[in-house]
Amino acid sequence: MEFSMIFMISFSVLILCSSLAYGQVAMSTSPTPSPSPAPAPAPTPAYTNIKDLLSVAGPYHKFLGYLESTKLIDTLQIQANNTEEGITIFVPKDSAFKALKKPSLSNLTDDQFKSVLLYHALPRYYALADFNDLSEKGPISTLAGGQYTLQFNYDSGTVRLDSGWSKTKVTSAVHTSKPVAVYQIDKVLLPEAIFGTDIPPTPAPAPALGISPSADTPSAAKSEETGSSSKPSSSGSSSPRIMMNSGIWTQLVLAFLGGWLALFF
Repeated sequence: MEFSMIFMISFSVLILCSSLAYGQVAMSTSPTPSPSPAPAPAPTPAYTNIKDLLSVAGPYHKFLGYLESTKLIDTLQIQANNTEEGITIFVPKDSAFKALKKPSLSNLTDDQFKSVLLYHALPRYYALADFNDLSEKGPISTLAGGQYTLQFNYDSGTVRLDSGWSKTKVTSAVHTSKPVAVYQIDKVLLPEAIFGTDIPPTPAPAPALGISPSADTPSAAKSEETGSSSKPSSSGSSSPRIMMNSGIWTQLVLAFLGGWLALFF
């Protein structure tokens, strides 16, 4: 009796251990789910070397030289490639600096001169089409700071800029690949924050070269009247001379005839 009890207990334990071992083997052989792939990283914008771009893109040697001498080329480069906003630069041609007479940039302090250069950049990338919305937002702050603002006007694809002192427009799109946009302008931008609001009036256009008046102009009519009035006066002055000469000849003829008559009688 005891032997059969022990046998039953041992058999039950053996069956229980076998079922546990089989479950572990089944769990170990089941396929494990593969992990989901990680999302691909966003592509980083291509690096744009502003110095190289300006040196080969056009006649911008004067502006580039100022950026290098003031070390502001590094400031623009950091804004272009180390920020998410990017940068927009308005580059005056060399001829724009030559045409600038008054006010002169030579009278500015170092800080003011740097502000003028930074005034030619916006701390964000703007494509040409973006200026349509930008023109409706009023004055836009530049990289020089909040008080250095520009007014934009977008008209049928033409972008016009107004600083108060300078009114110009974008004449060429030099580079428009995000994060850097470079646009050519034909004037140097002068901020009111430095040069004040006492803007001199625009000089009047030069008068046209002198042209001889036509026949129906008052001066021409006056000259004609003067000429016509002078002609009768000259003829009138010559008629007394003719009468005087004829009287002298008459007296000479009568004197000659009188002498002949005296000889015969």
